Amino acid sequence: MNVSVLGCGRWGSCIAWYLDKIGHNVTSCGLADAPEFIQLSTERKNDYLSFPPSITVTSDLGQAISTAEVIIISISCQHLRSYMVDIAKHDLKNKIIVLCMKGIEVSTGCRLSEVVGDFVDEKETPIAVWVGPGHPQDFVKGIPNCMVIDSNNKDVKTKLVEEFSGDIIRFYIGTDLIGSEIGAAAKNVVGIAAGILDGLNFTSLKGALMARAPYEVSRLIKAVGGNEKSAYGLCHLGDYEATLFSKWSHNRQFGEDFAHGKRFEKLAEGVMTSKALLKMGERYDVDLPIVRAVTNVLFDGNSIKETLDALFAREIRDEFWQVD
Repeated sequence: MNVSVLGCGRWGSCIAWYLDKIGHNVTSCGLADAPEFIQLSTERKNDYLSFPPSITVTSDLGQAISTAEVIIISISCQHLRSYMVDIAKHDLKNKIIVLCMKGIEVSTGCRLSEVVGDFVDEKETPIAVWVGPGHPQDFVKGIPNCMVIDSNNKDVKTKLVEEFSGDIIRFYIGTDLIGSEIGAAAKNVVGIAAGILDGLNFTSLKGALMARAPYEVSRLIKAVGGNEKSAYGLCHLGDYEATLFSKWSHNRQFGEDFAHGKRFEKLAEGVMTSKALLKMGERYDVDLPIVRAVTNVLFDGNSIKETLDALFAREIRDEFWQVD
């Protein structure tokens, strides 16, 4: 299968490396002036892995799209809409677009598949998402993990799972695109909360966070029209070790640095996603106390200590209360 991976960051480069490893014809495409692309194109390596000669590296978006049966996008989710303006200038008919980012567009509150859906006819250009746990640092060492591919098109997601499954990634066929996308986006926000707890030396409280956050997210998924059980699957709860505990988690590290008053220089998708999820919760009348707490300390200048105290002072209720 001819696959083009658009985006040369740590996850995009890992996807290109992995798909080449299992036998696909892979093109890695990035912006000509981006540091990560320059390093890959000149040295054929980055801080995580090395590209074999079989991977084509290019900054020619038209070439990458024209030769691909499957187009995988792995960029900052808040830039997806502007990138799709360029992508949509090319013929996308009969190609599959796979999104490997985890977030919600903050300006619109749209899921990422909805953003792409504004530019393509899904009957001609099916859209899928690839979510779940895993770090490049582990995959390149041969440490396996499980992930999910989901889509509104059953044949497409089944085909992708069959084609992309290999010795280090076991894929499952997703059954709830709404839940898969919201769950994957929300885990990054929970990762920031976990990092803040680490920064406060409140790491033992992360167990309670792990118990309460999926329930919070499940209520949002259900309200939007998805299956609430998705919050307990690989897209969300299954990604907690990699996001709430790993030293390689950008979102967790962002939260820890924030609690210490330090600036985190790398991309942490959960920052803007927290605002987007809060808007979504307000639109669907779903209370999201953890998401709101993260947003309050990141954007409203609220004290971390006072925000945590407010969470503990909330009214007493049953553990598994549900507003229908």
